[in-house]
Order: sequence, then C-alpha cells, then structure tokens
Amino acid sequence: MGVKFRAILFFVICLLVAPLYVAHAQDPVEQVPVEKDAPPPEDNKANAPRSDEAGPDESSSRQTQIDVSPPAGDAKDHRGADLDTPSESSEFTTWNPMKAMKAIEVGDFYFKRENYVAAVSRYQEALEYKPRDAEATYKLAAALEKSGDLKGAMQNYQDYLKILPTGPYAEKAEKSIEHLKQKGITASAQNNQPK
Repeated sequence: MGVKFRAILFFVICLLVAPLYVAHAQDPVEQVPVEKDAPPPEDNKANAPRSDEAGPDESSSRQTQIDVSPPAGDAKDHRGADLDTPSESSEFTTWNPMKAMKAIEVGDFYFKRENYVAAVSRYQEALEYKPRDAEATYKLAAALEKSGDLKGAMQNYQDYLKILPTGPYAEKAEKSIEHLKQKGITASAQNNQPK
C-alpha cells in the first residue's frame, strides 16, 4: 500500500469512529441508588487498609510484610559464625550467586595469565556477592599466596577448611597451610582462639 492510500484510509476510519466517541462521552453515567443504612458490599478487600486511609508512615501493604531478620542467637549457633564479621561500611551488596560465579570465572582468567592482583580483586568481589563461598575462598588464598600476601593466604586457606573441611580443595589447602607454616607464617589471633 502506498503512503497516500494509508493516510486516506486512516482519515476515513477516524471520521467513522469519532461520532461513536462523541456520543459515548455525552451519555450520562447510570448511577446505582444506594440506601443510607445499607452495609457496604462484601468483597475480599473489605478489611485491608486503603492507601488513602494509611498514615504518613504506613504502607497499604503493611499486613503482607515478612520479617526477614535472623532469629535471636543465630550468629553464635551456626558453625563458622566467626567468619561472618560485620562490614565496616553500611553499604549492602545483594546476595547474587550468579554474579559470584561470573567473578570467579573472570578471576580464573586473570590467575591463568599470572595477573594475581586482578585475580584477588575478582575473588574478593565473588565473596561480596556470595559470602563464605568455598571455591572463591580457596582461590583467593591461592592468588594471595602468589601475590606475596602470605598471611592473607594462610587466613583464607584456614577459612576454606572451616567452610568445607572435606571439600575438593581440602587436601591442597592443608598442604599449603603446612608449606606456609614452614616459612614461618602463623595463623592470626582470631583463629587461635578456642571455640
């Protein structure tokens, strides 16, 4: 179809449809009579607060809120709770295992190319998205060891063994810890405390 034909067709349709809209707009709205003492009609939302009735600090979804805070004593009851140290910043990173997996993948890329500083950064990023991830913790330890941060490596190898004592990297982590101990690297005071 040509452009002129489409324009003419559109104009004809508008001429045919426009009177229907005008006639509808002029029709009075039919009102249903309401008795003065009649109870309100029953519906499922009769008890729910309306948004125009809520106070300035309240939400209309107040009744559907779910408490997501951990139970009292949760941190001390879980094994390895000493690894869950509070962050110094008030910034919150969303738990996202897919981004953590991608960060580990990129960290592996840098590690293979012997760019250990970049690998450390990516493994730390993975731990921000998924704290206490065993694979990221072990690989962070290996990258720290290669980059020369032996105390950080020792700490992360030990953290890995706390998270996953019989995991796929457990034997390598134990050998690395023994190797670092032979170099005179000791565990931090946090790990020497009795539980």
